[in-house]
Amino acid sequence: MKKTILLLTMAMSLTVSAQQIATPHSDQRSEKWTLKDCIRYAIENNISLKKSQLQKQTATETLKQSRAQLLPSFSASTNQGVGYRPWTNAGSITVTNGQVDTKVEKTYYNGSYSVSGQWTVWNGNQNHNQVKLNRVSEEQAALAVEETANTIQEKIAQLYVQILYQTEAIAVSKQSLETSRKNEERGQQMLEVGKMSKADVAQLTAQRATDEYTIVEGEAQLAKYKLQLKQLLELTTEEFDVAVPETSDSQALEEIPALNSVYEAALLQRPEIKSAELALKSGDLQLKIAKAGWLPTLSMTGGVTTSTNSLTDNKWGEQMKTNFNSQLGAQLSIPLYDQRKARTAVNKARISQLEAQLALVEKQKKVYSDIEGYWLDAQSNQQKFRSALLSVESEQASYDLLSEQFQLGLKNIVELMTGKDKLLKAQQNRLQSKYTTILNQQMLKFYKGEEMKI
Repeated sequence: MKKTILLLTMAMSLTVSAQQIATPHSDQRSEKWTLKDCIRYAIENNISLKKSQLQKQTATETLKQSRAQLLPSFSASTNQGVGYRPWTNAGSITVTNGQVDTKVEKTYYNGSYSVSGQWTVWNGNQNHNQVKLNRVSEEQAALAVEETANTIQEKIAQLYVQILYQTEAIAVSKQSLETSRKNEERGQQMLEVGKMSKADVAQLTAQRATDEYTIVEGEAQLAKYKLQLKQLLELTTEEFDVAVPETSDSQALEEIPALNSVYEAALLQRPEIKSAELALKSGDLQLKIAKAGWLPTLSMTGGVTTSTNSLTDNKWGEQMKTNFNSQLGAQLSIPLYDQRKARTAVNKARISQLEAQLALVEKQKKVYSDIEGYWLDAQSNQQKFRSALLSVESEQASYDLLSEQFQLGLKNIVELMTGKDKLLKAQQNRLQSKYTTILNQQMLKFYKGEEMKI
């Protein structure tokens, strides 16, 4: 009985252990990644994006500091000292019960206390314009975060589509391999009955081996794309695989948006364009700050001070009152000759304005060039895809007929292999044009501000 209980206990322990091994850890992801999953995870974990977010936080802190500089500044200080006068003979004389006592203080203590403040009343609005300039810088830093996020999303989409294309291309290669195996088997049968030479069978075997090599090469390329996507997502130890959605031919045949409509939408919402426009505003503020170098500066200062000393007979509190002093003042600074500092600053600010204008035009042209490239690729590949659909249908019918005639001994091995190569090439052209069209369509939608969906 005890032996039976022991065996049951061991079996239950093994079952529990197996379940624990089979169950993935809560911090690991076992399902396959969709495009949406990849983008969301990258937005949360990509290191480059996190660096951009930290730079935005730095800009926010700079803005807060410039706002605080509009207010007066206050500081408090105290100084405590000990003095020693070794050759002092004079001191204090006291009479106690008719007896005269003389006390000489050679060591003494003193202290000073002060509270002061300073406020820049007016400096040609440099401080207020600096606040505006730092606010623009904060907005530009936020746009830099968006620009980095957009770049990451575009790279993810490109790799994701490559993975989808490579996956389907491997499936086509596997179908081709299956056909090659059947042809090889048929060739062996025809060799046995004397209807085919060994040289022809060797060609069929070579074709089958070539298809196997193509699959191995394609799977290696697929693994490379997945690795690149995994690295982009900053994944290290987790198992990673991509979900392969069903992509229909109709998706590649969707209407392509007009070039101008995409460009106009991009000008309104792309972060690189907004950032370049803010650079113009930043240049105007920098020019105002530079011109303020020619204007006077008015400042207010004030403070209270007091001091104590142990050499006096007055008490500490009485000394604090007696020595109390307060002052309030105004300072006007008028620049007369600053060694051309203000003039140089103004000229540099104007040069920066011109550079910002050129940068905006350059960014606009770059965005238009990118959109036009995607649009032309989408148009041409969509036309290629339509042609490829007809080509695959035609080559498939032709190969089916060749295969039947080959099995009847009416066609030779060269004609069969030529027909197979044509079919495979047509299928590959269809896949390439299909996924290239889908990718460029999604890129155009993304530039319009829409979400990429594959």
